[in-house]
Amino acid sequence: MVIEPIGYIHTDFKDKFGIPRQCGLVPELSGTIVLKGRYSDPAALRGIEEFTHLWLIWGFSEARYDNETLTVHPPRLGGKVKKGVFATRSPFRPNSLALSSVKLEEIEFAEGETRLKVSGIDMLDGTPVYDIKPYVPYSDIHPEARGGFSDEHKDDCIEVLISDELISMVPEDKRNALIGVLRQDPRAAYNKQNDYVYGLNFAGLDIRFIC
Repeated sequence: MVIEPIGYIHTDFKDKFGIPRQCGLVPELSGTIVLKGRYSDPAALRGIEEFTHLWLIWGFSEARYDNETLTVHPPRLGGKVKKGVFATRSPFRPNSLALSSVKLEEIEFAEGETRLKVSGIDMLDGTPVYDIKPYVPYSDIHPEARGGFSDEHKDDCIEVLISDELISMVPEDKRNALIGVLRQDPRAAYNKQNDYVYGLNFAGLDIRFIC
């Protein structure tokens, strides 16, 4: 089977470092999906405005998978514990496909393009999108579900302190998103160094922080 992108998403992340490990962790993070070719025809989106959330099937375009690898080291487990690739959401997957649930904020038909503005993203700028499906609450929500080892780390966050002077240098509409990204602690669990200056490219800004 050969699959082709139906479009690409534009986000504030030019580099992988800093992207939340899961969708929805930072609701303020937004992106714009630009549909291409015949998929930009408004007919393809007829009725989508009736849904508040969408499933995106997209590609880990910057991840390179070793076909011999059946286990991975989840970052939240310190990089020392191995789990089966199908028991994780590692980007190193047999077919490099990912699944994200995002909130549909706006639909635009302008300048010959069809755009979907979404929030709660966890994708690199320029990521290919292969399919879009509506999120259906009555079948997609499972209150009784268990999250395995991820449940133990779902509340792992750090306190973020930014001076008024520095935060004023960030565009107002990006401030909450940046704070949310930093709260998730983008450092790998196996590479956390005190007093080390980390760098993050976000929304065209060179962000530097110390933990």
